[in-house]
Amino acid sequence: MKKTFYFIRHGQTDLNLRGIVQGRGVNSPLNENGLRQAQAFFDAYKDIPFDKIYTSTLQRTKQTVASFLELGIPLEEIEGLDEISWGIYEGKEQDKDTMTRFEKVIASWRNSELDLSVENGESPNQLVTRQKEAISYMLSQPDEETILVCMHGRAMRILLCHLTDFPLCQMDEFPHTNTALYILDYENGKFSIVDYYSTKHLANLENE
Repeated sequence: MKKTFYFIRHGQTDLNLRGIVQGRGVNSPLNENGLRQAQAFFDAYKDIPFDKIYTSTLQRTKQTVASFLELGIPLEEIEGLDEISWGIYEGKEQDKDTMTRFEKVIASWRNSELDLSVENGESPNQLVTRQKEAISYMLSQPDEETILVCMHGRAMRILLCHLTDFPLCQMDEFPHTNTALYILDYENGKFSIVDYYSTKHLANLENE
């Protein structure tokens, strides 16, 4: 069995722009720039014969793939694709105090303290558990060979680590920006990266 997964991050939201923390507990919509990014991605990849689209349960991912749905491609939402929960930081501006605390958590993760979470939030290992359930479900679906998955930045970094057997403590080695794309093949029980952090579809937007 071979499957090809196109993993993208959702388009920009106003909270992204304002530096406000948004995890799975903040259901913000795309802004105008995010809609343009989504359209640019659609224009670049509309001819890929996707069999299925999976998104998180949050509206910013569904809005990002909306044009593909108009082609009649079926969609399924999976909670396992939701962003990590940032607990008490959800919806807060990244002021100096918040960023200092935030960076301590990220530094702990880099130090392999992967059961640590923000208060009332999720740890990387907790997120991996629900992501593995989501991936297992997607892999079990017959007749789905080419799959588009729209999810979230931190969640995508963590997902790419455990899919490719990369150390989870080095998750920040995977860059992400809004609608950035990673293409992975799945064959013989293993994932391999075919296209790493592609943003070429955004080139015209950056030149506007």
